[in-house]
Amino acid sequence: VTPNEYLDTAIAYSRQPGIIIATFGDMLKVPGSTSTLMAEKMHGADIRIVYSPLESLTIAGENPDKQVIFLAVGFETTAPIAAAVVLAAEQAGINNFYVLSAHKLVPPVLRTLLTAGAQVDGFLLPGHVCAITGMEPYQFLAGEYNMPAVIAGFEPLDILQAVHMLVKQLKAGTPALENQYRHVVSYEGNTVARNILLQVYEEADIAWRGLGVIARSGLVLRKQYRRFDALTNLTVTVEETREPAGCCCGQVLRGLAKPVDCPLFGKVCTSNNPVGACMVSVEGACAAWYKYGAGRWQHD
Repeated sequence: VTPNEYLDTAIAYSRQPGIIIATFGDMLKVPGSTSTLMAEKMHGADIRIVYSPLESLTIAGENPDKQVIFLAVGFETTAPIAAAVVLAAEQAGINNFYVLSAHKLVPPVLRTLLTAGAQVDGFLLPGHVCAITGMEPYQFLAGEYNMPAVIAGFEPLDILQAVHMLVKQLKAGTPALENQYRHVVSYEGNTVARNILLQVYEEADIAWRGLGVIARSGLVLRKQYRRFDALTNLTVTVEETREPAGCCCGQVLRGLAKPVDCPLFGKVCTSNNPVGACMVSVEGACAAWYKYGAGRWQHD
């Protein structure tokens, strides 16, 4: 759901001398308008894969003559960790560490999808996100939209049970918010993580791939921590952003098209040569369909 403009900005930073980009590995293959972080790395850019945002601080400490930018992407699950790293950087007095934030919030986008008339029968809510947020932010689904919703884990049996719970709600005509992932998700969520998040970040309008700008659906650094914001402190010239011709990633994300409806799927756009972001990560609908779906073999 991260738009091309963010990738283009990260790529532009990576091309500047004295800049080190620290990122999770799955960002390397996400295409921008004309390049990827992987391509820039192959051409000599200093782009390093980290498994924790804390590793970015170590990189900054070891390279005091460089500016280290951590690509802070993800939902409520990863945002508290990024917030904690900002606090750690402040405490340690590290002045060459920055974040390029693209954190997003799940509830606002669900409301946007429903307001736009998304044709869905119910929601499987992400257990890892709800472990942080708790259940309360999702009460509006049943309360305002009569939409069944079940917080689900990630094992096959978790998902099957959650689907079964959704089907029972639909059959009975009793939409509700249920929690299948009870051994991980509590009603109140992780209050410590949320407090750290709210200390460092504040809600902001932010762009989503295929959905445009959604009000109060993203996170930006609060004023007192803005010195760690890459865009505020490090100038960069970003190329004109454009979407790949023919790519249906936006429609797939909104549930308006299946991966096989895209003219690029399985032809130009494959797991080895992703054109759209939906083909990159194992979490992407196109990548999953290409690997497991019957639609793949229609194009082989």
